[in-house]
Amino acid sequence: MAVPTGPDRDGAAAREHAERGRGLRWRRWPLWVPAAAAVWGVLYAAVEVVWASAGATVPWTAHVSYAPAVHLLLAALALLAGGACLATTRTLGRPGRVAVATGLTTALPVFVAGTAGLPIHVVTLATFSGIESATGLAQVLLDTAGATVLLLAGLSYRRRLRGACPRCGRPHPGPADGPLVHPAASRAPVRTRAAAYLLVCGLLPWAAAKTVWTLGGSALGVSGDDWEATVDVRASGPSKALASAGIDVTVLAATVGVLLLLGLLHAWGQVFPRWVPFLSGRRVPRLLPLLPAWLTGFPLAMYGTVLTVAAPLVALGVLPGVEPSPPFTTRSGITWMIGFGGLAFAGLGLGLVVAAGSYAARTRPVCAGAGAVAGPFGSDRRGACGPRHIGA
Repeated sequence: MAVPTGPDRDGAAAREHAERGRGLRWRRWPLWVPAAAAVWGVLYAAVEVVWASAGATVPWTAHVSYAPAVHLLLAALALLAGGACLATTRTLGRPGRVAVATGLTTALPVFVAGTAGLPIHVVTLATFSGIESATGLAQVLLDTAGATVLLLAGLSYRRRLRGACPRCGRPHPGPADGPLVHPAASRAPVRTRAAAYLLVCGLLPWAAAKTVWTLGGSALGVSGDDWEATVDVRASGPSKALASAGIDVTVLAATVGVLLLLGLLHAWGQVFPRWVPFLSGRRVPRLLPLLPAWLTGFPLAMYGTVLTVAAPLVALGVLPGVEPSPPFTTRSGITWMIGFGGLAFAGLGLGLVVAAGSYAARTRPVCAGAGAVAGPFGSDRRGACGPRHIGA
């Protein structure tokens, strides 16, 4: 094999050095995530203050927008959380640790709740239906970014307080930026799979009603023609094309979520199958399924839980009834659909959260300095355990 000389060799060495540098930066995420959280906090606060002073309309739900005072409160909370993340890089006494823990545990749920609209925006963008609100999308993206960096900063800080490696969570000597040892591919435990399957069954009533309408039938007092008229007004070109084939685009999106859930529960979600070109047999990057599962699972679970609780309260008269809007013609019909939607979103969201938790535990790597992995986390006793491998 010819060895590059002169400029070619220098160029190859420079490229290899750059690739190693990028790899080391990702490996050292516990070092730079607190600073990233502080930068996010300043940026977030600036945007919120501008929106509050300009009186911008930032929708929280379809009919409710953020008040200026809420923008200012969120700005202050973001600055507090960013400062708490910066403080995690220092050696703190007990009062300082309590202050940091209080700041993060207060801010994190608020910004996680702000991600609730993310799945709706994703489906809207994926179907080319346009952006209903640019400020609403920006708010959701800012909340999502904040929830991510705050969670990572808090996780690495908690691990350091326990005397463990902030990267892998295991105590070991040496640096925390070396290669990682990955467990072998394995299935989720039987109970985890059963729980996830049971939760995702909540999709059935909602998907059945929408499929009946798309195929031209009637359900919940809504005829197929009325549903088609509503789709024609609101839907984009791809949505209309799918509807003409008897496929509702939201049901299709839910099907994609179910496939993601199955991959999280089974070994083929950790190693690319044989039919995947160029990647067959390679390890699936851990965050590739986890990020979409977390970013859609938590918001769907929160939104669906609210609908699931609200529907029976409306039916019992505890909450005021919902006025029907096209294509619904009766209060009972729209109340039933709210309940079906709640079961669907909460079931799929919680199912993704359960499956992602199992996947994260079973695929959790450790630094090579931590020694051999004790086995595939959470796997069945009879699960297939191949040879473990080391990678970046």
